[in-house]
Amino acid sequence: MAQRRRQDLIMELIQQNGFVTTEQLVDQFKVTPQTIRRDLNELASQKKLRRHHGGAGIDSSTVNTAYQARKIMDLEAKERIAEALVAMIPDNSSMFINIGTTTETIAKALLEKNNLQVVTNNLHVASILSAREDFHIIIAGGEVRNRDGGIVGEATRDFINQFKMDFGIIGISGIHTDGSLLDFDYREVRVAQSIIANSGQVLLAADHSKFGRNAMVRLGSIAQADHVFTDEPPPTEIRQLLREHNVELHLV
Repeated sequence: MAQRRRQDLIMELIQQNGFVTTEQLVDQFKVTPQTIRRDLNELASQKKLRRHHGGAGIDSSTVNTAYQARKIMDLEAKERIAEALVAMIPDNSSMFINIGTTTETIAKALLEKNNLQVVTNNLHVASILSAREDFHIIIAGGEVRNRDGGIVGEATRDFINQFKMDFGIIGISGIHTDGSLLDFDYREVRVAQSIIANSGQVLLAADHSKFGRNAMVRLGSIAQADHVFTDEPPPTEIRQLLREHNVELHLV
């Protein structure tokens, strides 16, 4: 198959699924992983897609990538971030955990802790943490988003505002070069703002793909975090902003 034709078909698959792995493309086109990586790198250089560890996807400022695709995107980086973040969490502490596949990975790492008090608007996080009998898990009320198990809405925000927790563990869809934290759902953003306002320390978990990624709703600023956990050095502008606001950067 000609390279141009293969690349056109790759784009069709990504547009249909939001994200595809290198392995899937190797199986689909019966070529080597090196050939697929060259195709993806060339398409990325043309700004047609965004490369991720193990695959590629398409960014949109209005619609997030499908949940099942996000679960496997940059998973190794998410696991390293989770390990580093959880090392900061002492036993017998309290925390909010918001919506996202990164925070779900963090929830799995938290199973090594003891006697945690958790308020979450993420059904998957609640399910993961419920495996520990010594954890006290509170699920926020509100509307359940079928696509990813997130709970959103004004009732959710009001519920969050009843608590003051030691930590707020936050995931995010995108981070602008000016430090703006960006997401796709206004209702989800309102809840995350309340989590930040009611947390003793805000721990932001974001792999490298989130920096420079666009989304249409502004949640706040990266300067509102106390700690930022990521797997690659952020852009220069972001590092400067973190230094100016005494936000500790953790590279994992």
